[in-house]
Amino acid sequence: MTVRSTEALAAEAAFPTEAGFPATDWAALAEEIDAYGCALTPRILDPAECRAIAALWDEPEHFRSTVDMARHRFGSGTYRYFSDPLPPTVRALRAAFYPRLLPIARAWAERLGRPAPWPDELDDWPAICHEAGQTKSSQILLRYGPGDWNALHRDVFGEAVFPLQVAIGLDRPGTDYTGGEFLLVEQRPRAQSRGTATLLEQGRALVFTTRDRPVRSSRGWSASPVRHGVSAIRSGERHTLGLVFHDAS
Repeated sequence: MTVRSTEALAAEAAFPTEAGFPATDWAALAEEIDAYGCALTPRILDPAECRAIAALWDEPEHFRSTVDMARHRFGSGTYRYFSDPLPPTVRALRAAFYPRLLPIARAWAERLGRPAPWPDELDDWPAICHEAGQTKSSQILLRYGPGDWNALHRDVFGEAVFPLQVAIGLDRPGTDYTGGEFLLVEQRPRAQSRGTATLLEQGRALVFTTRDRPVRSSRGWSASPVRHGVSAIRSGERHTLGLVFHDAS
């Protein structure tokens, strides 16, 4: 797959419009995120689009760095940070999600009595990240093989944090790979941790909590810490596109 074909594919996609999110009930999705800390969208990428994004892995000019997870004791597997400018599909997807997630982010900030520094336009947000010393692209492409897994973690790189992020499945669970469920673990206030496992189907996006989220408590709203990871891959190969809405340091 060449860079040109990927760009042509992106040019045909209608991600910035509602056509890019077929039959998505955003109010219902927000309610599910409030209840569980994550929610799946309908399929937003077709198989050809998924393969085109996964094929970027073999085009190193798109990436600023590669991370061997085992070396850093993050788990096992490899991921790559995209460099700026982002490939058109990645840029378009990020731009399409931001305005739909922004009302949820602001509602969460209000419940927790926190500032809501996120501007109406995504293009205005990087300047705020840069002022916080976060100047690098945080968009990632992950690849897992048999036995690989991702330790529970948070993608927080500094003071500038957007409370939601997105993972998009690029392969077919049960066909291209087995295992590899997306894991979300939440520490409930004064209670045991609660886990959620999601099978990330090809072309579907999981919106999930970046750091913490508001939950009702006897004292009103409390911040419930959340971490995410991936269970062990039993067979095959799994690729995932990660969209993060704040820059890395």
